[in-house]
Amino acid sequence: MGEPRIAARFSAKLELEPGTYYWCRCGRSSTQPFCDGSHEGTGLEPLEFTVEVKTMISLCQCKHTKNAPRCDGTHKTLPE
Repeated sequence: MGEPRIAARFSAKLELEPGTYYWCRCGRSSTQPFCDGSHEGTGLEPLEFTVEVKTMISLCQCKHTKNAPRCDGTHKTLPE
């Protein structure tokens, strides 16, 4: 399995409507923080998650959170 790329060193704060979403785990997607299929061949698959009610959420973009897909602040501690 490959190591994820850091897409950004800040979270994506979004208001999401109810539905199913696919969070990018590989960091290669051009539609961050969501999957666009760029993970092909990396061994990293997107994380499916469901939103039940319209909500504000901070999604991880560094791909190193321990609470995927939510940001836990890990991006603040990653080496440059």
